[in-house]
Amino acid sequence: MRSKHILIVLSIVAALAAGAVVVLAGNPDDPPGLPETTSSYTLEDIYDRLDTGATGTRITFTEPISGPTVGTMHALNDIVGVAPALDNTNGAAAADVLTGQSFWGLTGGQWGTTTGTMPDNGAVTLTPATVQQTIAIGYHSGSGTVEGDADLVAANIAQGVDLFGVVGTFSTYNVGVPRTGQTTRYASGDDGDLEMGVAWPSPRFITGTTGVVTDTLTGLIWLEDARCFGTRVWEEAVAQVNALNTGECGLSDGSVEGDWRLPSVRELESLIDYGADEPALPDGHPFIRVQTNNYWSSTKHADATSDSWNVSVYHGYVTSAYRANRLSAWPVRGGQ
Repeated sequence: MRSKHILIVLSIVAALAAGAVVVLAGNPDDPPGLPETTSSYTLEDIYDRLDTGATGTRITFTEPISGPTVGTMHALNDIVGVAPALDNTNGAAAADVLTGQSFWGLTGGQWGTTTGTMPDNGAVTLTPATVQQTIAIGYHSGSGTVEGDADLVAANIAQGVDLFGVVGTFSTYNVGVPRTGQTTRYASGDDGDLEMGVAWPSPRFITGTTGVVTDTLTGLIWLEDARCFGTRVWEEAVAQVNALNTGECGLSDGSVEGDWRLPSVRELESLIDYGADEPALPDGHPFIRVQTNNYWSSTKHADATSDSWNVSVYHGYVTSAYRANRLSAWPVRGGQ
C-alpha cells in the first residue's frame, strides 16, 4: 500500500514539472511584438554585381523579432552600397588608363580588374610649324615644352596677320612720309616745331643673332655690319652685294646669292635721323662699324648717267659721285 502511495506522489510531481516547462516556453504561435517587413538584396545579387555588374532586384521578406545587435555586421544593403556599380557613361575604359596600370573596369564591356592601354608618351616637345600638327594620343608627363621664339612679336608680323595669337603691326611701308627725326625747334614753323610725318615705331630696329637688322618703319632688312665690303667702285659694289649669302659678313640668316642688293637713294635716306650727326642715325641704332665716308646707292644721276647718288650716313646729306670713285656699300633686302 505504501508503495502505491509513493508512485502516485511521483506521478503528480512529474506532471507539475512538465507543466512548468510549458509555461516557461511561452506560446510560439503568439510572439510578443510584430515582425518588420522589408526588402533586401541576396548574396547572389552581391555576387552578380561584383562579377558582371548586374543591378539585381531586392526581395521582400519578414525579419525575425530579434537578431544581431547594431554594429555586429554590415547589412546586405550596406555591402551592395559600397560595391562597384556599372557605369557606361563615366566609367573608365582601358584606353583611359596608363598602359600597364590596373584598375576596376566599370563598363559593360570591361567589368572587373582591367589593365590600361593608354600610351606613355613621357615628355613631349612641340615646335610651331607652318601646318597643323596632330597631338599624339596618350599620357604626357608634363615635363615637355612648346618652343618659343623671341622674334614672335607684333612688329615682326605683317599688319593684320594673326600668327599663333600675335596680331602683326608691321607695315612694309607706312602710308605718308615719315618724320625726319628732328625734334629741336630752331624757329617757328620749322621741322622741329611742327614734327610732321608718320611717327617712327617703337622699337624702330629689331636685331637678333643672325647678323641682320629689321627697320620696322620701312620693313627693310639691313646688314648689321656696315663695313663688311670696305670701299669699292660702283660696279664692284653692286656685284659683291648681289653675291652676298649666309656665312659671310656675320650672316646666319639662310640668305643666298641674289637676296641682297645695293639700296636706292631713298632707302639709304630712310635711315637718316636729321636730329643726329656723326653718325646721323637714330639714337640707339644696332648697326656696327658705320663708315664716315659716303655709301653708294643704286640710283643713277639723271643729268649725269655716269654718276650715282650716294648718302653720307655720317652727316646725313645726299650727293652724287662718278661711279669710278671708291665709296662704301651697305647691302639691303626686302621692301617692295
